[in-house]
Amino acid sequence: MDGWDVLERARELSQRGEVFALATVVWRRGPSSGKQGNRAVVTASGQVQGWIGGACAEPVVVREARHALAEGVPRLMFLGPPDELDAASRDGVTSVPIACQSEGALEVYIEPVEPRPHVAIVGRSPMTEALTQMATAIGWHTVLLDPDGGSSEDHPHADRVVSELDFEAAGVNERSIVVVATQGHHDEDAVERALGVGPAYIGLVGSRQRGASVLGYLRDRGLPEETLERVTVPAGLDLGKTSHREIAVAILAELVKLGAERKLTAGVATEVPDVEEAVDPVCGMAVEVRSARHKAEYDGTTYFFCCPGCRTAFEKDAAAFVDSASEVVT
Repeated sequence: MDGWDVLERARELSQRGEVFALATVVWRRGPSSGKQGNRAVVTASGQVQGWIGGACAEPVVVREARHALAEGVPRLMFLGPPDELDAASRDGVTSVPIACQSEGALEVYIEPVEPRPHVAIVGRSPMTEALTQMATAIGWHTVLLDPDGGSSEDHPHADRVVSELDFEAAGVNERSIVVVATQGHHDEDAVERALGVGPAYIGLVGSRQRGASVLGYLRDRGLPEETLERVTVPAGLDLGKTSHREIAVAILAELVKLGAERKLTAGVATEVPDVEEAVDPVCGMAVEVRSARHKAEYDGTTYFFCCPGCRTAFEKDAAAFVDSASEVVT
């Protein structure tokens, strides 16, 4: 998979709403298998599609890609011989020792890519139209569900219109945002159906008194309390008495804030997976224990290595490396 194929793969993942990181080699010094311009997609599970380097570089890039996904922040990495790390150190650059038997080095830029927010707005009112228009304007994917049978002609600002209360048809999933604004006509039914899908956020537009009534009805229908606690009511920041456009602004502002705080990530792998790592006692590189192919036993302890060269060096004089080795934490 070459550079352009990687970008096509990234487009496919983005369209499917999957999170991933795009890694690009922006500088290299030979000998190094990674070339300037090489790219790879790293999925949340750690799968690599593309090429950014060999056995030493790839696991480091995977680890840092997972951290980038967890934090939502891109990073630039210098990967090179340990004795060059201090010289390569500068603001904004993460330096990692690699290439035990090589003088090659790489700089890799890792960019986390998350799908644009998917918001399903339920109802027909000036507020829902304003919210749809604003969310679309900032690049969000908007679907308007009109239980009263409206069409795209009735809701021109939405990316899609579903003319019934069908969250499956609207593509709502665990990553979606649902805003129910049916003004008392379909509140209970819409909230109950939305809870059944389990989106990242469910907000009900209405007063606290109206919200208490809706939740009380659903409680009487047997919905557990922990499920009902997922409903935000009233939706939006509390701005006091406001117009329908200002209510839309308050709701969108709350959603943007929650997104920035990474609280709209239900179903998205944003936490760093619990990966057991050990430090290569020869070069100091972190090695994932589960996938490590090079290991050696010494004095009752298993040591893990990034490449055959480090293992061979260790086996020749293990005692010389033991003091700086890190044992695996189990």
